[in-house]
Amino acid sequence: MTRLFFIAVVTLTFFKANAQKVFSVDQAYKADVKVFVVDNNYKADLLVYKVDAAYKAGKNDGKWFFTDAEYKAKKKIYFVDAAYKADLKIFFVDAAYKAKWEDKSKIHLLY
Repeated sequence: MTRLFFIAVVTLTFFKANAQKVFSVDQAYKADVKVFVVDNNYKADLLVYKVDAAYKAGKNDGKWFFTDAEYKAKKKIYFVDAAYKADLKIFFVDAAYKAKWEDKSKIHLLY
């Protein structure tokens, strides 16, 4: 019984740690990644789908869940007002299957 409990805890911790849970901070210096939202998908490094529940968040595949508290998020992001200020350019898509990396050279930013 104890062994089963241990395996369950380790498994849940692993999945929780890999989920793309993000929190939008109010100052650039607080952010892990500075993000700019582009107006067309071909300009984006990452196509993002906003999921409605934490368990639906992906593993660095563009499915993001926005948390309501900083400590619940894996990454803190700050939305900048110009593309040149951004580490990552994203475009929000309307379906989960469209979420993906367009520029895989920037994938390390969200690990």
